[in-house]
Amino acid sequence: MKKQILLAALVLSLAVVSYAQAPAQTQPPAPPQQQQPEFIRQGQQLARDGKMTEALALYKQHVDVPADAFAANIATGSLLDVMGKGADARKHFEKAVEIAPTPQAKASAYRATAMSYAFEGDCKKTLDYEQKVIDYYASQKDFFQQGEIANEGARVCIDNGDLDTSYQWYQKGHELGLQEPGIKPDRQDLWNFRWEHAQARIAARRGQAQNARKHVAAAKAILDKGTNPNQLVFFPYLEGYVAFYGEDYKAALDGFQKANQNDPFIQCMIGETYEKLGDNVKAVEFYKKASTTVAHNPTAAYAIRFTRKKLQ
Repeated sequence: MKKQILLAALVLSLAVVSYAQAPAQTQPPAPPQQQQPEFIRQGQQLARDGKMTEALALYKQHVDVPADAFAANIATGSLLDVMGKGADARKHFEKAVEIAPTPQAKASAYRATAMSYAFEGDCKKTLDYEQKVIDYYASQKDFFQQGEIANEGARVCIDNGDLDTSYQWYQKGHELGLQEPGIKPDRQDLWNFRWEHAQARIAARRGQAQNARKHVAAAKAILDKGTNPNQLVFFPYLEGYVAFYGEDYKAALDGFQKANQNDPFIQCMIGETYEKLGDNVKAVEFYKKASTTVAHNPTAAYAIRFTRKKLQ
């Protein structure tokens, strides 16, 4: 059982890391590389090399091996989602739920299922399963993780244009996160920054430019306190996002180019901005970069669906 739990943690720390909205990492840091099971390490490398079929075959060799089965089913399902085979992916996540060695592992399998629906752009189904994960963390009185998961679901919804639901779930995440017992000022600032970040993006999507700028200013004021320096990288992304939906594409490009260049969502936005500026060659370059992601999180879910349409 210990081996199953370790395998699950290894897979999920690398495959289901979430960038819920502008947050810090939502999963525990990955264990040292040398601790990874060989089949997981090899499968991940094959996937990064674009050898999806080979990676899938390797994972499937372990789906019925008792010591490996939980992690192997999660890994198999995650890769199938990336390959656009959501129905097949969810069969493996269902199996993972059945054989989960602990309640936490079961919650992880539910979270993977939520992301599976994110790959199909299904906000409602994503939230149905994210709620199961929140329920688990509620049983543990872990308000931080409840807030993280609510934000993750909200991110899926905003990316799919359901702005009202996204607002509700970002607000839910903010309220849950702030309920952490003995919460410290820096953690309060983190949740407040995330909430301002979310409100700015939603306002921008609604065409409420002045309101969006108000929330951008509020987000910057929180960052300027210096309590969450690791969140600084998410501010240029916010500026680019608000500028993009305000149709100021030069400013949008400037913001996005200062953001995380390895984030497939940012790559999509850079590509779309170049397209708006009339540079289709550069647009396709960035769409192709985004299309190579093999992650299993909201940004990858968006990028895979978006680039399939752009590159077909």
